[in-house]
Amino acid sequence: MKNSIGIRHEDKYELERRAPLIPGHLEQFIKETGTDIYVESSDKRVFPDNEYEAAGCIVADSVNDCDLILGVKEMPEDYFKPGKAYIFFSHVIKGQAYNMPMLKSLMQNKGSLIDYEKITAGNGQRLIFFGRYAGLAGMINTLWTAGQRFEELGIKTPFQELKQSCQYPSLDQAKDAIRSAGKRLNEAGLHSETQPLVIAITGDGNVSQGALEILDLIPGKMISAEHLKEGRYDRSRPVVKVNITPEDYLEHNDGEDFDLQHYIDYPDQYRSVFEDFLPHIDILVNGIYWDEKYPKLVTKEWLSKTEVENGRKLKVIGDITCDVNGSIECTEKATEIEDPVFIYNPAEDSYKMGFKGDGVAVMAVDILPSELPREASEHFSSALLPFLKDLSAADFLLPYKNLELPPEIMRALIVHKGELTPDYRYLKTYI
Repeated sequence: MKNSIGIRHEDKYELERRAPLIPGHLEQFIKETGTDIYVESSDKRVFPDNEYEAAGCIVADSVNDCDLILGVKEMPEDYFKPGKAYIFFSHVIKGQAYNMPMLKSLMQNKGSLIDYEKITAGNGQRLIFFGRYAGLAGMINTLWTAGQRFEELGIKTPFQELKQSCQYPSLDQAKDAIRSAGKRLNEAGLHSETQPLVIAITGDGNVSQGALEILDLIPGKMISAEHLKEGRYDRSRPVVKVNITPEDYLEHNDGEDFDLQHYIDYPDQYRSVFEDFLPHIDILVNGIYWDEKYPKLVTKEWLSKTEVENGRKLKVIGDITCDVNGSIECTEKATEIEDPVFIYNPAEDSYKMGFKGDGVAVMAVDILPSELPREASEHFSSALLPFLKDLSAADFLLPYKNLELPPEIMRALIVHKGELTPDYRYLKTYI
């Protein structure tokens, strides 16, 4: 069997410009396999229609008659057709209420669903992801946000000359701008009341590694989380940097050593001591994986308390994780690329878009990799390509036990012919 493959136009967000597969990769694949690959025409995709045509793809007004349809973000509730297979970031595995109607519709149409997020190796490691690019764009945006917010507060920094990541033609040009701003900051320093600027990044995965890659471009001392908590750092430096990982801010209730797997399995046996770090932090970039069963890092209660006491150093939060009212409780909404920042006012428990007002600035764009669409798509496509031959040859109408798919893909098959697969039957509760 040989499936026809469709790549759909992204329609969830106006500025979503990514693609799951790029022309350069598809050209060789088509030559080797003869697979029919249809690409839905798009006037905003970072790779234009003519590049796909030149690669041997068929540009069409619609791809919803293809056997296997690939996208990046969620597909509309009324999009699914009987017997088709779909691959995209579905955001359903936590039982997200806002996507349950979509999942229910797919199941009612007897479709099959593969989620990129669950394409993993045997040890659970994700194989196909945009995480690094979320970290890269998120850190660029956070520094830009800091520049704009500090200027609003009357504090001049070289960061005010930075742009939002989507405004740079390439990642390399964004990095050059960060280096230049960092050099000027290191040479000129900051006002004595502002220096040092303490920038903290949470997490130890792909997202945080991307953020650290940008932060490394700025001169400054990288210190341990322990030294930050104790206030042991050089205050004569313009910038102090720190990476805070779960083992730094999570403590076992009975004083036992931190064990990541044990925490994942029994989160109720741990508590967060993240507030011990917050009094020292000016700019916080959040790159952790979070679920409702895990403790929050920044609570509204802490923000309100420090607002009253006028003792809050924290001015800017870049919430790359972007769980609404999640690990950063004041993330009141996921923001759009066109309007990426709001000010959260703890005294009123309210927010206002932009950089003006009392409170803390929050940047919470939830499609950050799309601010670096070309590089992010190239990376993602190179990771997905090795699975494309098996996907194009699979007969999704066979019984589940007879499917001939690699184990990495089988682990990501959430729905098969309208039925939840064994590992995902828990989603019945949410549907």
